[in-house]
Amino acid sequence: MWSTRTRVRLITFLLASVLIFGGLAWQSWQVAVQYKTALEVSYLRAMEDLTTYTENISSALTKGIYAGTPAQLNALTAKLWKESSAAKVALSQIPTSRYNLENTYKFLAQVGEYAVSLAKKAENGEKLTDEERENLKKLSEYANLLEESMLVIQDEVRNGRMSLYQAENMASDIQADASPTIGEDLAEFEEGFTAYPTLIYDGPFSDSLLQIEPRRLTDMPEVSLAQAREKAATAFNVDSGMMSNESEEHSNMPAYTFSFENRSAAITIQGGYLSYLTDPRQPIETKITPEEAIAKAENYLNWLKIPDMQLTYYEIADNILTANFACVQDSVIVYTDLIKVSVAMDDGGILGFDSRPYLTSNMEREIPAPVLSEEEAAESVSTALTIEKTNLAIIPSDGQQERFCYEFHCTADDGTDLLVYVNTETGAEEQILILMIDENGTLVI
Repeated sequence: MWSTRTRVRLITFLLASVLIFGGLAWQSWQVAVQYKTALEVSYLRAMEDLTTYTENISSALTKGIYAGTPAQLNALTAKLWKESSAAKVALSQIPTSRYNLENTYKFLAQVGEYAVSLAKKAENGEKLTDEERENLKKLSEYANLLEESMLVIQDEVRNGRMSLYQAENMASDIQADASPTIGEDLAEFEEGFTAYPTLIYDGPFSDSLLQIEPRRLTDMPEVSLAQAREKAATAFNVDSGMMSNESEEHSNMPAYTFSFENRSAAITIQGGYLSYLTDPRQPIETKITPEEAIAKAENYLNWLKIPDMQLTYYEIADNILTANFACVQDSVIVYTDLIKVSVAMDDGGILGFDSRPYLTSNMEREIPAPVLSEEEAAESVSTALTIEKTNLAIIPSDGQQERFCYEFHCTADDGTDLLVYVNTETGAEEQILILMIDENGTLVI
């Protein structure tokens, strides 16, 4: 028989062993949980990247259907090549050992290659056939399918309704036969395509133009702090004595900044223009119509005495309507000179204003007469499109240059709305944009 002391020692030893091994097990479990969490975050990030790339692929494919010139098709091809390559990298970062994504990889590999083969045909003077346009359409549809699948998986995993392993199994439901058959049209292609264009647009165009010297402010006199305070008060529609938190913003567009309650505004030191205004208030309901909100935005531009601005597009999100205005000179829409106005759809209050693109680009331009007639320029528009309306427009391009173009508002057989920009001098197809129009406004891609 064991003595009492021996039994106590044995029990103590056993309890200590249990505690030690339990602690080690708990520590290992914690490490495993942290590792699993880090993995899921990296997988989600890869899914998000894949979603973005496939969205860009679908957009470029759709534009390719309606490209009417070799130059435009080449630009879209470069975009497709870049996005499909990036998508393959993102897909490789998602665990795929549990299922076969051979057709998805095949799609991502072939989408850029097929577009390059079509671009080569176009360079040789050959037109896209109906079958080739249909192939591009099918490729676009599959890109949408892949994008939608990834969005569903992301939402389920992010909200805890699906584990990582369930996400893997769900991804396997992407049907193999959804991938379009390209057949033998796929030609050999040239490797090393590196001249990827930067597409610049924001309702419909945007640009990193804030890096250049603001043209509107050139040679303008400086305003005093007191003068800037008065202009900020006008922007807020309050007494100037209510301004606070005065400071200076040092950038290539130096400004005085002011606050009123939780709202802020910046007045340029040169010229005394309202550069931007922000109000973080979040409307919780909609009481006015889009037309009424747009009228409020237009009235605000008039209140600030900014002339010759035309509404281009608007979008509604979270009970806020954001209207995009472009400058108009001599009946030509100048898409580089943009102002955004955000309106609360509960009371019509101004929640946002941004004139920095306008102040950066706006100037009195010498606009020449078009070299080509409207009819001559229209020959560069794809025969797959019907021209509904034509305007003259100035659009931005790479290298901070501007292009004087005919803006052809077109429709496709399936009802898709597009804008095609054709150079008024050379007939080059400078840009294609797709208009996604619904009750919440117009999205331009």
